[in-house]
Amino acid sequence: VEHIRSCLFVLLLLVYLFTIGGNMLIFLVIRLDAALHKPMYHFVSVLSFLELWYTATTIPKMLANLLSEKKTISFAGCLLQTYFFHSLGASECYLLTAMAYDRYLAICRPLHYPSIMTTALCVKMAAGCWTCGFLCPISEVILVSQLPFCNYNEIPHIFCDFPPLLSLACKDTSTNVLVDFAVNAFIILITFLFIMASYGRIIGAVLKIKTAAGRRKAFSTCASHLIVVLIFFGSIIFMYVRLKKSYSLTLDRTLAVVYSVLTPLANPIIYSLRNKELIQAIKRTFFKKVEKASPTHH
Repeated sequence: VEHIRSCLFVLLLLVYLFTIGGNMLIFLVIRLDAALHKPMYHFVSVLSFLELWYTATTIPKMLANLLSEKKTISFAGCLLQTYFFHSLGASECYLLTAMAYDRYLAICRPLHYPSIMTTALCVKMAAGCWTCGFLCPISEVILVSQLPFCNYNEIPHIFCDFPPLLSLACKDTSTNVLVDFAVNAFIILITFLFIMASYGRIIGAVLKIKTAAGRRKAFSTCASHLIVVLIFFGSIIFMYVRLKKSYSLTLDRTLAVVYSVLTPLANPIIYSLRNKELIQAIKRTFFKKVEKASPTHH
């Protein structure tokens, strides 16, 4: 068991370091390279910045738990972890929706795109995503904080979250389950349906493009975003949009790993590998600096 825990610790640490490194690289390159100061990349950089905080709410504590025999967290700490995890997750739902709207405008209304998607609108949309995200879980956290908990306080999960917390309460939690369902269904399903509607319109517009090269180019700007959307929403819809109280712990933990660890890890890989413009910007930004830093020989 000790050997398995050590292997898991090393694996999770490497994943975390890669996630931080990858997302930080994308964020810095987009901010430093003037060629990438476009609405699409503005949203990608905000997403990378969000992923840094999203992983920081759970993975460091998971790493600490893998090293220690006694895995404890205070009730206040547990509530805070749940709140930040959900608020950042909700912010990501809204941000992915804003990115879908940006792609819809760029492909379906190209002539109006520069006048609609201005820098000011990008900033307002990003700020709106964060604000709405941080307001969303407040009611759920308040309701959970008022529940009485029994003596058996072992959380059957890899981090603090609403479903495992509710399973420990000594009181009927049907109100909490209903509120959780309503909040999550509103955030997740509405944003997901909006994204899918945007892509329905995008695919319709792309299919009307006469040349195969034009169709490929239009699809390639959307493919990365769509892959991220399907991985993220696929796991959170199964996890949070349900009304039953009984939870399959193995399934829950597996899904939790997908949306809390693998999605933030996949984002920099998907966005950088699928994007020639971003790869060129990384080379411009960092290799120039390396060349400047290295001494010249005459």
